[in-house]
Amino acid sequence: MSKDNDNDKDKDEGESSSTAIATNAALANVQSTERGIQYLQLIFCFLLILAFLTRTQNLYIQKDSTYLYMVLEFIPGGNMFSYLRKVGRFSEQHTRFYAAQIVLTLEYLHYLGIIYRGLKPEDLLIDTDGYLKVADFGFAKKITDRTWTLCGMPEYLAPEIILSKGYNKAADWWALGILVYEMSAGYPPFFADQPIQIYEKIVSGKIRFPSHFSSDLKDLLRNLLQIDVKKRYGTLENGVDDIQIHRWFSATDWNAIYQRQVEAPFVPKIKEPGDASNFNEYEEEPRKKILKFNAAFN
Repeated sequence: MSKDNDNDKDKDEGESSSTAIATNAALANVQSTERGIQYLQLIFCFLLILAFLTRTQNLYIQKDSTYLYMVLEFIPGGNMFSYLRKVGRFSEQHTRFYAAQIVLTLEYLHYLGIIYRGLKPEDLLIDTDGYLKVADFGFAKKITDRTWTLCGMPEYLAPEIILSKGYNKAADWWALGILVYEMSAGYPPFFADQPIQIYEKIVSGKIRFPSHFSSDLKDLLRNLLQIDVKKRYGTLENGVDDIQIHRWFSATDWNAIYQRQVEAPFVPKIKEPGDASNFNEYEEEPRKKILKFNAAFN
């Protein structure tokens, strides 16, 4: 599967969209494998997630003799990674606004039995109202118990993933802690030149907080970045409630966040529909590389 970034404009609505494309041959092969069937199930769940989180209307699936096209809403505000690097770090109020949306996202994913496994600023897009849209479900997986695949950004991996102990949705809550730390500090809590050095720091469980972190923020992070999975917030008896009722979120109106009624601390400048100036330029991949989707399931 690949993404066509031509920012196709809907002729009827005047809205912009982006298109994900897969070859029909690839899809035929996908349907013949267990992993492929799971992938198609994830595509369906992905559409449900979009509908739940964004109330997006312009979601279409079309097919011709060669390709299957999934037309999705174009998000013009760029990604969090670029914005965070530009401003350095976010205030705690700003971080809390974004973090609340991620909590709701993970809560719904886990309700569907899906772990995300790919949380990072690069895949959090900012829409015209300043709200987040979660992208790239390439690592998402539907599980019933545990899984063992090593995947994700090194800085965001939970210790149980690194130690090959098997992991579940608790790994997503660890990643949330990493994201909240990075948004508030401007850098992740565990970083080094080589992945192995990052892994060593992660499994050590030693965290240093910048002096500007509030006591409530540090307490939340200690409970999210908890080495012992049985003690990690999000997986205890109260589930996600332990996070939502934490003191750091005391001023958060969760329903208002979901209803998009809270004023965003940052609203990107959009010149016109289809404006892609908030994204960094990159080289287009040849259309033939779509076939890599096919190869991945052989």
